Amino acid sequence: MLSYWENKHFTSYDFIIIGSGIVGLSTAASLAELHPNKSILVLEKGIFPTGASTKNAGFACFGSLTELLSDLDYMPLDMVMHLVDERWSGLQKLRCRLGDEAIEFIQDGGYELLSDEEIDALDAIDAVNKMLFPLFKKDVFHIKDELIEQFGFNSGMVQSVVYNPFEGQIDTGKMMRSLLNYVQQKNVTLLTGSEVLHFEDSGSDVRVEVKNTATNSPIAFSAQKLAICTNAFTPSLLPNLEVKAGRGQVLVTKPIENLKFKGVFHMDEGYYYFRNHGNRVIFGGGRNLDFQGESTTEFATTDQIIHTLQQKLKDVILPQQDFEIEHKWAGIMAFGKNKRPIHKKLSENVAIGVRLGGMGVAIGSSLGEKLAHQLSE
Repeated sequence: MLSYWENKHFTSYDFIIIGSGIVGLSTAASLAELHPNKSILVLEKGIFPTGASTKNAGFACFGSLTELLSDLDYMPLDMVMHLVDERWSGLQKLRCRLGDEAIEFIQDGGYELLSDEEIDALDAIDAVNKMLFPLFKKDVFHIKDELIEQFGFNSGMVQSVVYNPFEGQIDTGKMMRSLLNYVQQKNVTLLTGSEVLHFEDSGSDVRVEVKNTATNSPIAFSAQKLAICTNAFTPSLLPNLEVKAGRGQVLVTKPIENLKFKGVFHMDEGYYYFRNHGNRVIFGGGRNLDFQGESTTEFATTDQIIHTLQQKLKDVILPQQDFEIEHKWAGIMAFGKNKRPIHKKLSENVAIGVRLGGMGVAIGSSLGEKLAHQLSE
């Protein structure tokens, strides 16, 4: 039962967005920029964004050498180029909107550690640099094998280091708080603990039913337009959409005295990734150890993957340094048969932007901007 005041002031909007992650808040930001006098509501089922937006490792990246070569094995060149362009332009949009200081953007570069099995990737550096030159106007990838010793890595397990000057890192928590502050300053309304049960486009408007934990009756909201930005959790609303959850497990060490490296680092086609955060190491990945088991929306870590991360820290990354694990957690990403996000209209007044393939920090801002323009047509 809603009051007269609730019905009058809280349930009707020009735009509703489901999901308060990077894409959802970026969509709200772009809509508020385009329509400063329109009302915008963001609905989030969790207390914090539910997927990976507040749980990722904070990489401002667009694809390592071996990851791009792997993409070229099953995607056409123009699709790979389009993805890199979307990621790069999205990162610039994020930095421009919020400012580097607000998100603690640091551009110490990106690096990829190559093992014996991956060393042949070096033969393709010139071709990949030529492919990316129209976007960056400079060579992206450079061989920097002298960094193996300088950074303290295990030279028996790391055969080469590939350097990319364009990549950087952010503070994930600062980025999401800054994005939230940005949209709230533009009078966007955010309701957390609001699980959407159903939506329906009547043609003239969209009705959205939200679970009401205080009563047995759902609350009905209405809007002229609806954006669905629920990423891995989209199948609960749209079970026929090709979206597969992928869990990412992450750990962080206690501060390490005299940590030798700075930047963001990739291993094994991007399935492992680590970075410094001050003098701590944040290390995540290992989904490829158990694709089936990690295709889940359960927020939990597993002994198998956490043990593997700890072992790689000990054997490869910090072979001659003592370290302790301070904290570990998991986030939920979304994947599909290829790495292209799903971005389309589902009906006249409903659009969707999901399945970011673990690249939400990079793609989120540009995808939100596209959704906002699509809903404004």
